[in-house]
Amino acid sequence: MDGLRWLLLAFGLLVVAGVYLYSRKEREKPVESAPNPERAEPTLDDVRQAPTMGDESAAAVVAADSREQRIITLRIVASGNDAFSGEELILNMRGIGMRHGKFGIFHQYEGNDENAVIFSAASLIEPGSFDLENIQAQKIPGISLFMVLPSVIDGPAAFDSMVAAGKALSKSMRGELLDESGSTLSIQRERYLREEIIQHEHGIDVT
Repeated sequence: MDGLRWLLLAFGLLVVAGVYLYSRKEREKPVESAPNPERAEPTLDDVRQAPTMGDESAAAVVAADSREQRIITLRIVASGNDAFSGEELILNMRGIGMRHGKFGIFHQYEGNDENAVIFSAASLIEPGSFDLENIQAQKIPGISLFMVLPSVIDGPAAFDSMVAAGKALSKSMRGELLDESGSTLSIQRERYLREEIIQHEHGIDVT
């Protein structure tokens, strides 16, 4: 039963992350405007040769466009077979600067821009959202912290911020900080994930 439970929770998280990822892609699509017959649309060669961009900047734009998006996930669970108090969990997430927002989950934003999400927190109870109206009566077994690459800020910095939040929450909630496979997040695993993010930032295939 435990295996089935975790499978269902993982599926629910993937649904939340997938919807978030789709929404982000839709938001990043360029707004289409009416074609101007007197002005030809710029080609990729035009971007590469633009004198005001410089070769390095143009190459960076092309590289950024070619990078695949990836989700990095951590997990915070209550010790043993216990569960977190919903109200206490919400207060602790707000205490480290996270805010309730889109999809009914919590987000860490870059400044006050609610479109610039650094990382998010979803409940391990399907469908992942937090019911703030009934949070006082809820018991939550854990949360998943996740970020999307490429990030709105430097990837390693976003990861460091998410790890710091995870450590702060797991300490204040007396929980356990785990990696995406459910193992304790060791220093070695943390360094490995950070190195993968750096490689992803540089367009290196780490699969």
